[in-house]
Amino acid sequence: MKAKARGFLKYQRETAEERPVEQRIQDWQPLHLHLPDEKLQNQAMRCMDCGIPFCHKGTILNGMTTGCPLNNLIPEWNDLIYRSQWQQAYERLHKTNNFPEFTGLVCPAPCEAGCTLGISDPPVTIKSIEYAIIDKAFEEGWVVPPTPEKRTGRSVAIIGSGPAGLACAEQLNLAGHSVTVFERADRIGGLLMYGIPNMKLDKGIVERRVNLLARGGVEFVTSTEVGRDVAAETLIIDFDAVVICTGAGQPRDLPVPGRDLEGIHFAMDYLGPNTKSLLDSQHEDGRFISADGKDVVVIGGGDTGTDCVATALRQGCQSLTQFEILSKPPLSRAPDNPWPQWPKIYKLDYGQEEALQMYGADPRTYSIMTKEFLADDDGHVEAIRTVQVAWHGNSHGRPRLEELAGTEKIWPAQLVLLSMGFLGPQQTLLDQFGVDRDARSNAWAEYGSFHTNLEGVFTAGDARRGQSLVVWAITEGRGAAREVDRWLMGETSLP
Repeated sequence: MKAKARGFLKYQRETAEERPVEQRIQDWQPLHLHLPDEKLQNQAMRCMDCGIPFCHKGTILNGMTTGCPLNNLIPEWNDLIYRSQWQQAYERLHKTNNFPEFTGLVCPAPCEAGCTLGISDPPVTIKSIEYAIIDKAFEEGWVVPPTPEKRTGRSVAIIGSGPAGLACAEQLNLAGHSVTVFERADRIGGLLMYGIPNMKLDKGIVERRVNLLARGGVEFVTSTEVGRDVAAETLIIDFDAVVICTGAGQPRDLPVPGRDLEGIHFAMDYLGPNTKSLLDSQHEDGRFISADGKDVVVIGGGDTGTDCVATALRQGCQSLTQFEILSKPPLSRAPDNPWPQWPKIYKLDYGQEEALQMYGADPRTYSIMTKEFLADDDGHVEAIRTVQVAWHGNSHGRPRLEELAGTEKIWPAQLVLLSMGFLGPQQTLLDQFGVDRDARSNAWAEYGSFHTNLEGVFTAGDARRGQSLVVWAITEGRGAAREVDRWLMGETSLP
C-alpha cells in the first residue's frame, strides 16, 4: 500500500472534470464527471490527518461559513477511500449527512475553506470525494429506504420539501413517527427541484432520493399550499406536531425607475418554469421565459446568478452581462481574510466559465449600480442605465458607496433577471399560524430548540435562519427532527 504520511506533498489537488463547454451548453444534461478511483485515492491521501480538523466543524467567521455544519467525519472517510474501503466510507458519511448527493453537487464546500492544508496549498478535494462515495453507494445498492423498527403512533406534518424538510422527514420517520410532507409545487424537492437547473443537479437524482423516502414510509402531498389549500389550524388539529420548512422565498427587489416594465423577472420566476417545462415536455410546451435571441442582463451574483447565466446561454441568448455591485475580489486572500475564513477570492463558476468560452470574456461587470430601466414603445425593457461605484471604509468600519461622476452607461437588455438574494419566508403562512418573527422577518425559534412561540410548531432551514446553504438546511432539518422527537416522546436517540 502506498504510504500516506506525505501524500499532501506527493500529490497536487486535482478535481473531477466537467463535460466540455461546447458540448454541455447544447443540452441540459449534468456537467460533472468522476475522477477514476485511483486518482480519488490519491486525492484522499492528501488529507493530513491533522489533530484538530477544522473541515468538519461548521462555524461562522466574518459573516460566512467555514467548515462543515453537518460535522461530517471527513478525515475518517478520506482515510477509508485511501484504503479502498468504499462501503465503510459510505457508512461514515451517512452517519451525519442524509443527502450527500445534494451537498456533493451544489454545496459550495465550506469544508474545503476550513481544510488545514489550505493554509499554504490548495485544500483537499473533499466535495468531489463525497459525491464519488454516494454515487458508488447507489451503484452498489448500499443505500436502502430509511425504515423504522416500529411506529410510535405520533404524527408530524412538515411544510416544504426542500433539503430542510426532507432531512427532517427522514429523521422523524426513522424515529417511528408518521410523517406527511406538504409541498405546493407539483413535484417534491423545493429548491432542489425547481430552484437549481438540471445540468447542475439532475432531477433524477432528487426523485431517486424522494422515492427512497416514500418507500421508507414518508407520505408526500404535492400541489397543496398550506394556508390556501389547507388551513394552518387544520394541521395543528390533525397532527401531533408541525414543522415549517418553507425556505426563504421572498426575493429582494430593485426599486428603480422602470421596474414595472415587461421583461424584468426575479431569478426564481425564470429558473423554476424553465426546469418544469424541461421535465414536462422537453420545452415543447413553451411555458417558460426564454432568452433566445435577447440581450440578457443578470443583476446580482451568487449561485443563483450563475444558474441564470448558464440557463440563458443554453436558451440561445444574443449577449450576456452580469452586474455585481461589489468590487472585483482579489486573486488570493486579502490580509483581512485569513484562513480558516471563507476565501473571498475571484473564481469562475460553471456559468461564467461557459460565458467566457462563448464570448471571450467573463460576463461579470463589477462595482456597477443600476439606476434606471429604459422602455421601448411597447412598454418592454430595452436597456439599462448604470453608473460605476466605489467603496470606501469609514471610522465605523462600514463600507460607504460612492457613485462616480461621468461613468453612466446604457446597456441593451430585453431580458433582465434579478438575483439579489432573499428576504425571508412567505409571511402569509406565518401570519396564519401566528408564528413570531425575528428582526429579519424569519420565523422565530432559537437554534438548538427550533420550537416557535406556538406549542408543537417548529421551524428549520432558511425559514428560520434566512437565506443560507443547503448544508445548513440539512443540518437544521436534522436538528429540528431531534427536538420534535424529544418533545413528542420525552427523550430522543436521534443524532
